[in-house]
Amino acid sequence: MTVIVSAAACSTNAPNGTDGRSPQNAKIAFLMPDIASTRYELYDAPLFKAKVKDLCGGCEVLYQNAGGDAAKQQQQADSALAQGADVIVIDPVDSAAAASTVRTAQGRGVPVIAYDRPIPAVKADYYVSFDNEKIGSMIGTSLVEHLRATSAEGGLLQVNGSPTDAAAGLIKKGIHSAVDSSGFDLLAEYDTPAWEPGKAQSWVSGQISKFPGKIAGVVAANDGTGGGSIAAFKAAGARVPPVTGNDAELAAAQRIVKGDQYNTISKPIKTVAEAAATAAYAFAEGKKPRGDTTLFGTPSELFTPTVVTQENIAEVLVGDGKPLRTTEVCTATYAAACAEVGLT
Repeated sequence: MTVIVSAAACSTNAPNGTDGRSPQNAKIAFLMPDIASTRYELYDAPLFKAKVKDLCGGCEVLYQNAGGDAAKQQQQADSALAQGADVIVIDPVDSAAAASTVRTAQGRGVPVIAYDRPIPAVKADYYVSFDNEKIGSMIGTSLVEHLRATSAEGGLLQVNGSPTDAAAGLIKKGIHSAVDSSGFDLLAEYDTPAWEPGKAQSWVSGQISKFPGKIAGVVAANDGTGGGSIAAFKAAGARVPPVTGNDAELAAAQRIVKGDQYNTISKPIKTVAEAAATAAYAFAEGKKPRGDTTLFGTPSELFTPTVVTQENIAEVLVGDGKPLRTTEVCTATYAAACAEVGLT
């Protein structure tokens, strides 16, 4: 997917940032939602900062993580505005609550880029993410096809993401598009508060007791909830059925190698982080990125990621030039399993 944020693809509003400061000295706020998913601290933030520095050596990134607290994220946004942020890039803890951040910032002439998760209630100035509905469809379809190929019997559990996250709602919709017509009964589903793996584990534990021996697979919306689901089966002393994931976290890659988790979604976070940084700097220059589609009335860039299983983990996710290094994944505990799937 083409990144349409160059000067040729933008309309010019003003030569300088929103406060008259030169765009070469712009302040760009990068507000991430939580630490329940390790990706934000390990990948999104450093990659975003690196790209901004590459584009603009004098620019400053005002980075904050809300730790899953929507009120705290609002305070962080207010703080960024008080510090003179020229652009706000926000991955909302609560998509509905973030609408007030958008209104406040835009009221001060500060453009807002929704990152990873959309803000449906208001029109942000730009949205950069993966196609979340497609992600749900991809992980669900991958699991269903595997269950059919292995002649699995039983029904499915669906472990969704946070009910306050609009991206989770899109993933949920995509999962249903794959599961509802699959021929496998949907035994139960759950919206996981704040994406917390422990809450997913607790819920799945209850379903194992309710449907003993009847769970053919679990469609989990991300690696955290997938990991929690797997932990529930292990704690119950039950066979772990195929479980999905999303985000390609290190622990998930190790679970896939070992055979505990069936799939994940490899998101080239570098692509999205750099696209957001490029768009943010374009706004700081007084330009308006057009995007290549529209979602919730907002110009958007939506990238399509890749499903990862044991069959393609060496090709897509782990190794030289891949998102994860072999030495990270294939520690002593996983060395034998890595060799079996071609990771050496």
